[in-house]
Amino acid sequence: MKVLLALLILGVFQSSLAEKIRYDNHTLYRFVPKTQELLDTLIEIEASAYPGYNFFSPIRGQNVSVNLLVAPDHLDEFKILLKQNNVQGELVVPDIQKLIDNEGFRPDSLAGSFDWRSLSDTYPDHVTIVDGGQSYEGRDILGVKISYSPNNHRHTVFIEVNIHAREWITSAVATFIINELLGNEDPEIRHLAENYDWYIFPVFNPDGFAYSHTTNRLWRKTRQPYSILCYGADPNRNWPYQWMQGGASNNPCSDVYAGPSPLSEPSTQSMFSFINSLGFQIEAYLSLHSFSQMLLLPYGHTTDHLDNYEEMKIIGEQAMYDLSKRYGTQYVVGNIPEILYISTGGSMDWVKHEYEVSIAFVYELRDTGEYGFLLPAEQIIPTGLETMDSIVSIFKSYEILHPRGN
Repeated sequence: MKVLLALLILGVFQSSLAEKIRYDNHTLYRFVPKTQELLDTLIEIEASAYPGYNFFSPIRGQNVSVNLLVAPDHLDEFKILLKQNNVQGELVVPDIQKLIDNEGFRPDSLAGSFDWRSLSDTYPDHVTIVDGGQSYEGRDILGVKISYSPNNHRHTVFIEVNIHAREWITSAVATFIINELLGNEDPEIRHLAENYDWYIFPVFNPDGFAYSHTTNRLWRKTRQPYSILCYGADPNRNWPYQWMQGGASNNPCSDVYAGPSPLSEPSTQSMFSFINSLGFQIEAYLSLHSFSQMLLLPYGHTTDHLDNYEEMKIIGEQAMYDLSKRYGTQYVVGNIPEILYISTGGSMDWVKHEYEVSIAFVYELRDTGEYGFLLPAEQIIPTGLETMDSIVSIFKSYEILHPRGN
């Protein structure tokens, strides 16, 4: 287990002299906005980066619950807001810092125990460490390529991970997937490993990921400065398809700041170039996020069912049924705005539009809000196992509909 977790941080973790931000007595509330007035207020709070509030779940519409972290000095204000809108709040976590302290693993205890670059030494015939470029702060964006045949390049699977810094479970699950593809002898997993080329980037946003370890556990964005107080853009709002057409902010302090222009962030520019180098070889693009237990289909700017939506909906629903068999975990499947919210400038949408990939899904992994971004370490393996089950299912269904040629 120690080795598995260590893979997440080597190559991106650096020590920091900055004082670590604490969230003592920050309370997590769940409530249901029943009026458009309250909904508009919440949207404004998120877009303006109003201090004292941190959204642990998306604002999805009236009568859909929201999980909101409230600073102690804003608690009275928050309760007044709920009372004015005749809304009852449920206290989910009375002190979020206790969850952070008990998360189960720390980078400083793991660094140096294992270097996932050594996979290319352990599996020299099948593993290549690939360079996806550099971040703003000069960190390498490294990925693992797994290939068992030179003919598989026409069937490339690209897995994007940890584009949002605080979503640590995604890197853990990506590491689990790498281990499964290299070491699991199950015939269905061996089929996947040996009949596709796999490009897996465990940390798409290394600056933000490192900062979430050293300084602010709940950091989401990149780390490029935009003012004295505001750093970073949302790297999943920074891609050049439907950029700033909804679900993003032009406020540099906002968690959903789209950047001053598409590809303004060196990390997204680097990965844009790398993905372009693969081009139409990409048959499937999977993006791992957390949390909400959803499987999302393109596109984020419209509820229209475009391209091969109907086929992918069937495949996705079967995959989530198969995912649920192991632990009973329930996922919702659908188009991004239909089941989540308008979200534009995302990586999956750009890849789907630019290269017409057959399979394109965003996973929102465990859970539905009890722990949120702070999923305990003991849930890593179960999340990895059920996610791998679903990936096997996706490709099994796809190959039934599109049999592989000789």
